[in-house]
Amino acid sequence: MKNTYFDLIEQSYYFPQEGFDIDEGYLTFHGLSLKYLIEKYGTPLRIFYLPKIGDQIKKSRNLFNRAIKANGYSGKYHFCYCTKCCHYHHVIGTAMKHRVNLETSSSFDIDLIKKLYKKGEFDKEAFIVHNGFKTDEYLQKIFSLQDEGFSNSIIILDSSKELDRIEKMSKGRKKIVVGLRMAIEEDPQSTYYTSRLGIRHSELVSFYNERILKNPAVELKMLHFFVDSGIKDSFYYWGEFKKALNLYTKLKKLCPTLDSLNLGGGFPVRNHLGFDYDYNHMVREIVRNIMETCENDKVPEPDIFTEFGRFTVAESGAIIFKVLEQKQQNESERWYIVDNSVMNTIPDAWSMNEKFILLPINKWFNEYTRVNIGGISCDHSDYYNSEDMNQQILLPTYKDDDKEPLYIGFFHTGAYQDSISGYGGIKHCLIPDPKHVIIDRDKTGNFVDYIYRDEQTVENMLTILGYD
Repeated sequence: MKNTYFDLIEQSYYFPQEGFDIDEGYLTFHGLSLKYLIEKYGTPLRIFYLPKIGDQIKKSRNLFNRAIKANGYSGKYHFCYCTKCCHYHHVIGTAMKHRVNLETSSSFDIDLIKKLYKKGEFDKEAFIVHNGFKTDEYLQKIFSLQDEGFSNSIIILDSSKELDRIEKMSKGRKKIVVGLRMAIEEDPQSTYYTSRLGIRHSELVSFYNERILKNPAVELKMLHFFVDSGIKDSFYYWGEFKKALNLYTKLKKLCPTLDSLNLGGGFPVRNHLGFDYDYNHMVREIVRNIMETCENDKVPEPDIFTEFGRFTVAESGAIIFKVLEQKQQNESERWYIVDNSVMNTIPDAWSMNEKFILLPINKWFNEYTRVNIGGISCDHSDYYNSEDMNQQILLPTYKDDDKEPLYIGFFHTGAYQDSISGYGGIKHCLIPDPKHVIIDRDKTGNFVDYIYRDEQTVENMLTILGYD
């Protein structure tokens, strides 16, 4: 019996599944023919499927608003997009069509918001949550936003010294609205155990009493806590979550203006075909726990803020490669070499051990074999070799004299890749950024595709390096 790659996937997972199907032997992505894109644009190819961004925003709002309604919860839900996750205008502009709030992390984010406002894409009444270390330049730009009428700008204090700088720089201004970030203890399985971010949990009540309670310059609105590993159904997450809830109710009894709880850390995204996460359960439990804690401590329920970056945009992205060559290095080590650098185009695969859905575009009815994926750079780290399938990569076999090469795709790569590697700059071994194509739908629902940026040229790189 012939064991094809299609047989492997069909027997191992529920397939087809959301976003992926097979049409005449070729993989489709959200219904779009990847064969068509390859024939039109070639490879390597980075794509963004913009409608998925709106789908994720709607999904999050529906989950929270249904849980709020079902429980008779009195607070509201506010969706924030984290700009640092992906700064492209076609990404943030798409999110803005769904009237999202924004979370910033550096001074240049403020310039980005002003650009969005000038384009008519951002409302001055939308919430802006300012995270990150507050340099003087960052604070000055935040104040300039407030001077220009952006009325819901909230500065999240990451340390007590940030309040010192705010007090010095805000003299003569109206009251500054702030939030307090609660430092957490990281998961014991993390590479580091305590967080450098936020103010110690044990110090926040005294910090409020001593520095904010009678301070005419500032007003406390939000308690913010962030779990780096994301919102997961684990003892660790619920322990930190309940610690934050208890702190919120203590502060609320002291501070009438405190009315918001920010659940930093996002939902997980699908990074393998066997992904299983009960979003409904998690949201119901979050809302129920907040409600019960507030009822027990006799305080009003807060508005709920989330800062979803990766969840919003990751599943809209994909990177398509052509396999240039196969190398059998020994009896058990076979390499597929692709037409760009894996470490350049998917940097958090090697820097943070992130995993992505990896699937062939064609040859689904060939037999399969265990392989490693190698890039064309000279770096030993330019590889990808671990998947959900028993921690190994299984892909279709092919013959060197096949008329059509094997194409493969890394999917759900829409978050952080270009923020980490730097889009359009200098890459390892001077390997260029691939062509970048945007996929959207018109008013009739038909696909529209266009080039955002062509493949980076040698002239562009040499100019950056000062040779021109």
